[in-house]
Amino acid sequence: MELKTLFSPEKIGNVEVKNRIVRSATYTHSATKDGYVTDEMIKFYTNLAKGGTGLIITGITTIDKVGTIQPGQTCLYDDSYIEGQKKFVNAVHEISDVKIAPQLSHSGRQGLTPIAPSAITFKEGDRMPKELTNEEVKEVVRNFIDAGRRTYESGYDMIQLNAGHGWLISNFLSPFTNKRTDEYGGNMENRMRMLVEIYNGIVDEVGKSYPIIVKLQTQDFIDDGLSLEEGKLIAEKLVDLGFAAIEPSGGSGEISRLYKIRYPSKKVMAQEDENYFLPAVKKLNPIMKDCKSILMGGVRNALKIESLLQENMMDFIAMSRPLICEPNLPNRWKEGDLSPPLCNSCNRCYFSTGSGIVACTVKDKLLQEKLNS
Repeated sequence: MELKTLFSPEKIGNVEVKNRIVRSATYTHSATKDGYVTDEMIKFYTNLAKGGTGLIITGITTIDKVGTIQPGQTCLYDDSYIEGQKKFVNAVHEISDVKIAPQLSHSGRQGLTPIAPSAITFKEGDRMPKELTNEEVKEVVRNFIDAGRRTYESGYDMIQLNAGHGWLISNFLSPFTNKRTDEYGGNMENRMRMLVEIYNGIVDEVGKSYPIIVKLQTQDFIDDGLSLEEGKLIAEKLVDLGFAAIEPSGGSGEISRLYKIRYPSKKVMAQEDENYFLPAVKKLNPIMKDCKSILMGGVRNALKIESLLQENMMDFIAMSRPLICEPNLPNRWKEGDLSPPLCNSCNRCYFSTGSGIVACTVKDKLLQEKLNS
């Protein structure tokens, strides 16, 4: 089977992406301690661009100081970041016809200064986040909108909003973490209000033609959390609102470590472990209309991906860990080497950021195992 669909162009909004491969957003620890672009950051992403990915979604980009998860995270919370961001985007665009978007995010309960829709203990570290006042919620919304405007001015091709994995927007979406009784809590429409206001505000700033996509929490995988049924209803409203693409996901670091539910970064040890968010993608398919669907989570088999694309199960696939290990994987597949990624889902790359830019710490071993096989 040829990978004709995988390497065919497709549009997200009015932006044409050269193939169906998305680099899913990943924290890289490549900025300065204050969040400015570095030469190392440019080198990391231009190397990824050379590897053949169609759309790169960069690591979590914070929209205000409180939303930072740790030093080295890219920031866009004031205009002083725009100059460096322009240089970065231009450098990536000069390498290839790849498209690029930042993932605008706020750490919420997981941050260095934890804040949340409700004062519910963040069980990982037993920290109590500050419950935001109504006015503070509106300030965060404004900060997202301003970061969206800076994204546009920096030359990015589109924006991704991070509404997954226990970050602040997903905290508002989930009944597990949102117990508010004001306009931002209670029923589903109220829990969605922050995300809807952010979207509408960015559109007001940059216009309807600039694509806004979302990594969306569609399920928490725990009792009293967000269910897939409600996740579908949320997605349907976002489609009608005008989001250009949805990347369905679920779980969080807190849930994964405390409840032993290995989402969103499940280890892929066998074929049956692959494509573990495909059930969510299938659930959302009937309501997607012109909004593009992005499958993430354990994407490993090129022929299976091609088959799913031909069956119109999704429009794009997203990978992160395989591209950390092997940034040239898309080119390798395109050139006919369809062997699986070197990545064995050990997740050690997550811990590499403690001492530098994210990297596969076992790549040499994996290469040797492939040569010996």
